[in-house]
This record gives sequence, structure tokens and C-alpha cells, in this order.
Amino acid sequence: MSRYPVPAQQTRIELTVSNSRFIATLAPVFSVDEARAFIARVKAEFSDASHNVPAYLVGYGDSVTAHCTDAGEPSGTAGRPMLAVLRGSGLGDVAVVVTRYFGGTKLGTGGLVRAYSEAVRLVVDAVPRAEKVLTHTIMLVFPYTYLERVRLLVANQEGMVLDEDFAADVTMTARLRVERLPVFQASLSELTNGRVQAEII
Repeated sequence: MSRYPVPAQQTRIELTVSNSRFIATLAPVFSVDEARAFIARVKAEFSDASHNVPAYLVGYGDSVTAHCTDAGEPSGTAGRPMLAVLRGSGLGDVAVVVTRYFGGTKLGTGGLVRAYSEAVRLVVDAVPRAEKVLTHTIMLVFPYTYLERVRLLVANQEGMVLDEDFAADVTMTARLRVERLPVFQASLSELTNGRVQAEII
């Protein structure tokens, strides 16, 4: 999977169920540490709430790290239903915290499952989406005579030249989408009669 949808920015919605306030805050997170930092930030913001229930998915598809807790709500009524909605959303690299301010009316286990699920569904529907594209950073060393043509090869594969160092030869660092690299390598090999190969760094 070389590309997948992720949240474009932090988004928040609020839902009221039987006088209880449910505030869902969702954000992009690209590591477990980022997810934990986001959860800690939301908990600090709503430190007076009855519950701050977290769930996150870091990665996408088969290579995903998933986590949730019920944060003091009855077992299975909050974290797992929230995680199920996240899994069904199609998003990767996503964390959500649902903050609950108890309104005096007990919702029961079924009511809690519905309320937490609905809060996550609403914020997932509201969040703008971006696309995470997996890339390789590559380095290649070649004679000056190839410079313009190598720049053109990078551009043709929608890559980006990050750095060029001019010594005895040119050392170029560039970034390419993962799926573009094989074509780039083949073109580079053809251009230089097999003498230059890009190295993933």
C-alpha cells in the first residue's frame, strides 16, 4: 500500500445524549508517540471531564498498530466501539478522543456504545481527508554531463530534488513516490549505460 487516506487536520464535534455531552476530537498521528501526545493534550484540555476515552490506528491495512481503552467506562462500552468505527472509516494514521461530561442520566451499556460510536462517526464524517504517499529518499552520484538529463528524469517521475552537491561528480538527493522508483531506476540505467544506480537512503 503506497498511499492511503489520512485526516488532513484536527477536527472536533459535539453531541448531546440525555444531557451528557460527548466531545469527539480527531487528529492525524504518524507514530504511537504522536498518538499518546495527542491523547495527553486532549485529556489536559478537558481535565474536569467525567471520561476521556482514546482510540487510535497508526499505519494502515495489514501494518497497523491499534489501541483503545474504556477510560473508566464499563468494559467494552466505549473504546472498542470507537475503534470499530475508526477501522471502518478507511482512514489510517488517526487518533480520536471522546470526552464525556456526565449529565446526570445513566445511559446503560447499549446507550454508551451507541453514543461513543455516534460521536466518532460524526467526527469521521466531518474531517477533511488528505492522502499519505509513501516515498523513498534516494542518493545518486554521476558525472556533470548527466546533470540536466537526471533532473529531467526526476521531474518526469513527479519526484523532487532535495539537494545537489558539486564536487568531482554531482551527488544528488531526491525524493520519489515508492511506486515510481523502479521506472526511474530503469530510465537512469538506460541513460548512463548501467553505470549509475540510485541508492535508497
